[in-house]
Amino acid sequence: MKLAVVGGGSTYTPELVDGFARLRDVLAVEELVLVDPAAERLEPVGGLARRILAAQGHPGRVSWTDDLDAAVDGADAVLLQLRVGGQAARERDETWPLECGCVGQETTGAGGLAKALRTVPVVLDIAERVRSRNPAAWIVDFTNPVGIVTRALLTAGHRAVGLCNVAIGFQRKFAALLGVAPGEVELDHVGLNHLTWEREVRVGGRDVLPTLLAEHGDAIAADLRMPRRLLDRLGVVPSYYLRYFYEHDAVVEELRTKPSRAAEVAAMERALLEMYADPALDRKPELLAKRGGAFYSEAAVALTSSLLTGTGPVQVVNTLNNGTLPFLPDDAVVEVPAAVDAAGARPLPVQPLEPLHAGLVAHVTAYEHLALEAALKGGRDRVFAALLAHPLVGQTDRAEKLTDSLLHHNREHLPWA
Repeated sequence: MKLAVVGGGSTYTPELVDGFARLRDVLAVEELVLVDPAAERLEPVGGLARRILAAQGHPGRVSWTDDLDAAVDGADAVLLQLRVGGQAARERDETWPLECGCVGQETTGAGGLAKALRTVPVVLDIAERVRSRNPAAWIVDFTNPVGIVTRALLTAGHRAVGLCNVAIGFQRKFAALLGVAPGEVELDHVGLNHLTWEREVRVGGRDVLPTLLAEHGDAIAADLRMPRRLLDRLGVVPSYYLRYFYEHDAVVEELRTKPSRAAEVAAMERALLEMYADPALDRKPELLAKRGGAFYSEAAVALTSSLLTGTGPVQVVNTLNNGTLPFLPDDAVVEVPAAVDAAGARPLPVQPLEPLHAGLVAHVTAYEHLALEAALKGGRDRVFAALLAHPLVGQTDRAEKLTDSLLHHNREHLPWA
């Protein structure tokens, strides 16, 4: 089995490789190719990847290249974890929206739109090259904004499934709080990527969410950085990203007074790359846990295994709605539990979404449709329309200013601009 990782020079990659090594019985990787245009990253990351497999007795081969076509040739699956523009572009995404009193964040709001505009054309080009050389290969997308990118891939007819680590992160945290194995915890996880709620937490078929909130509500609220009283009133556990919607103005003030997350991550990446270059290092360093992407490897291994072998448990993925949430169009991409096999992902039936949540989901879905239109066709008017439709913007003057800022800061990545 051959896997290719596009964006293989990412400091995330050792987390992924560690999962391949530990979970070899789930996914038997024989060849792993890391592809990235940044040669200065590939060498230390690729070297550490080899040492991780060797240290754990894994027989798989690791190579790296900047030649995408060679990397994906013969691959059974291609994993996408790229960041167009790198941390420098992320830094801008997190700062210029603040000038208009809007959240600066890399996956939602104006910054998230900027990332989508940069990313979608690049991902679609990669996917076309994969299809031309290897039409049976699956594409697993971990590239943000996952919902929009996955929708672009599926709309273009690619064999693709989107993946996020929010659901598996909740599963692992809840299991630890409950004192049970992660595999015993099932989530009623529903919504859009980075816009989801845990409505039930089932252990042995019984919903234990009320008990979980009663006994551990303070810890869960602190982890989400939301008020405990909000969780009690909602009766559900929202994803961390709902904080940008539920406490928008407070978050904007907070972001204005501290270094950006991009600056923190950039410093962390420099330190990690220095560690990776040490030929004595043969395991992922502890610092990597602070980089983000917790449990990414477990989720990626489980999903890829299901797609390639046709077996596996129910998994939370990003895939076409197809009636799952009846108030959304079929071609919207939702994040819900799904049965995954060699034919792809099929969402399981879900209970109707409560109006409080459904309204926001419908609103953001409309934005995502307009964002994809702007990414595919370009044009200032399309960018403005997407921003005006976003619930974190929604005002004409703000949308106008944000459109100008977005185009100014992203001209090198948007030829039409």
